[in-house]
Amino acid sequence: MTEYQKMISSQVYNCMAPELDVLRHETARRYRRFNRSEEEELLALLQEIVGELAQGAFICPPLYCTYGRHISLGKNSYINMGATLLDNAPIRIGANVMIGPNVQIYTAAHALAADERIQGMETALPVTIEDKVWIGGGAILLPGVTIGREAIVGAGAVVTKDVPAGARVVGNPARILPANTGR
Repeated sequence: MTEYQKMISSQVYNCMAPELDVLRHETARRYRRFNRSEEEELLALLQEIVGELAQGAFICPPLYCTYGRHISLGKNSYINMGATLLDNAPIRIGANVMIGPNVQIYTAAHALAADERIQGMETALPVTIEDKVWIGGGAILLPGVTIGREAIVGAGAVVTKDVPAGARVVGNPARILPANTGR
């Protein structure tokens, strides 16, 4: 099994493997071109980067991602400028999702043991954002989390565990706000 195959199947893999380096460099060339392009070219270039871009979906430049091919963006979803999407595992974003500026979505997690980390050992866990979610600017989503349908993640929140459908979370680590808190 290749390091890429291990990575996409959420097994421990070596993130410094040459095969992964090649893919990351190819993607970086694409997103750098996207980030400096004129408006009329953006959609076509974005379609070359992401794995799935549904009708009406868009990501504003600048965009930074690891592989691009593992990102799926649902119908009419929008990601504002400055997104960092470490898509070592799938990042699945549903329909009608709004993501604020400078949001970071991580699927990769380095080994906690220093010797393993130095050797490049890591795992990658998918991140799922269900339909009609709103993620405020500067939020960070950690590997393996699911954000439930119609949930709201407050600006600057660090999401370390799943967010139930309809919940509102804020803070670091993100915690659920009680119901009926107003805006």
